[in-house]
Formats: sequence, structure tokens, C-alpha cells
Amino acid sequence: MTEAILIEPGRRERNYWADLWRYRELLRVLAWRDLAVRYKQTIIGLAWAIIRPFLTMLVFTAIFSRLAKLPSDGATPYALLVFAGMLPWTFFAAALSEASNSLINNSHLISKVYFPRLIVPIATVAVAFVDFLIGFCIMIALMVWYGFAPDWRILALPFFIVFAILASIGPALWVTALNVKYRDFRYVIPFVVQFGLYVSPVGFSSQVVPPAWRALYSLNPMVGVIDGFRWCILGPESELYPPGLLVSGLVAAFFLWFGFRYFRKTERSFADLI
Repeated sequence: MTEAILIEPGRRERNYWADLWRYRELLRVLAWRDLAVRYKQTIIGLAWAIIRPFLTMLVFTAIFSRLAKLPSDGATPYALLVFAGMLPWTFFAAALSEASNSLINNSHLISKVYFPRLIVPIATVAVAFVDFLIGFCIMIALMVWYGFAPDWRILALPFFIVFAILASIGPALWVTALNVKYRDFRYVIPFVVQFGLYVSPVGFSSQVVPPAWRALYSLNPMVGVIDGFRWCILGPESELYPPGLLVSGLVAAFFLWFGFRYFRKTERSFADLI
């Protein structure tokens, strides 16, 4: 008995989420391929995922602590303060940078085979998360080195990890779709990431921002993410500003909605544009 194939208008749209689950194996394959290719022809391989954030931490500690004399959160070692901010920021920056070129780099698939295009940028976010897990191991080693033990707040860390993922996916989907149509964004994204590194509280504490500006400063969704990570990891030494966290959460939710909406709106034209 042969299987009947039903063709009707709008069927692909109605089954989009089902197709995402049906093509989950493709997500795993693309993520594994991207992870393997990234370090394939390097001498020290995955060690780069350790060296880059570690060296950045040393530079930021020297600049903001030694030269600028900015305070840490309480008695927290400045290196821990910086690395707790580096963790979510590095994940966000990697997800945004890698996702922006993901569709173009997979043009041979996009133009020939049907599958939910959302899988491609999500696979790059998954690869960035692997680097995040490696970086988290460095964080644990630093805490052991400094004899710094977390308290009960560490139980809230999974919530802020999910927050970081969602805050990264929205902008990543938006710039991915934009880069397909406007190739100029391949030059804009590195500048945005570099600029965002210095306007986000990565190398310094959010407590140095005047209270009157904290809510406005939190329009950067990574402010809420980074402050949340520090609150979970560093405990009472790091202050959590609830109004700012709410503002960052709302902005992240908006970008998640807008990024997905814009991606889905332009998805049909990807094959033609690429």
C-alpha cells in the first residue's frame, strides 16, 4: 500500500513546529559539524575556548581594577567579578557573530533542500553554548583557587542561563535574516559586539552606574543577564537590581518575539537571495 502525499496551501506553515522536531537530527549534525570545523585545523583545538576568555579576563582585570581603580562587589576578587560577566557575554557574542553568517555559509543546503531554516542559526547557538560550558569549568576552577564558595543563590543559575539563551536567540535570528538580504551586516556585527563589550558590565560592576540611570542602563538585556549571573555565583557580594532585571527581561522578550517574527517573515525568500 502506497503512502498518500497531501498537498494543500498553508500546510507547511501549520506544521512548522512539527517539522522542527522532525528535523531535530539535522540540528545535531549541523551543531557537531560546526564545532568540529571551528577547531579542526588549530594546534591546540578546544583549548582556544579556555584561552580566549581567560586572557580577556586578565586584560579587563588589569585595566579596570589596576588602572581605572574601579571597585569590585564587596570583597569579591576582581578576576571572579570579570569572569562571571565574561561567561554570559562571551556566549551572547559568539551566538550573534556565528549566527549572522550561518545561512550564507550553508547556502548549498538552503537553496536545494527543504527544512525549517530556523535550525541553522539555532545550531550555531548550540555550539556557542558548548563554549559556555567549557568557560563555566574555568569559573569553577577560579572559585576553587580563590577559596570562594557560592551559597543558595547558585540554585537560581539555571534560570539565568535560560535567560541568556533567550536573550541571545532573538537578536541572532534578526541579524541572521538581515545578513541574507543586506550583506553589509557582516561588517557591522563585529563592531556591535566590540561596542557592546564595553557598554555592558563585563569588566566592571553595575553598581558603578548612578542609581538614577540603572533602569535606563538595563535596556541593554545583557545587563540583567550579567547581574543575574554575578548574583548567583558571587552571592551577597553582588547586588541584584530587580527593576533593572525586569527591564532587561522585557527587552529580551521583545527581541525574541521580533527576531522570530522577522525571521519567519523573510524565511521564504532565503533561497532566492542566497
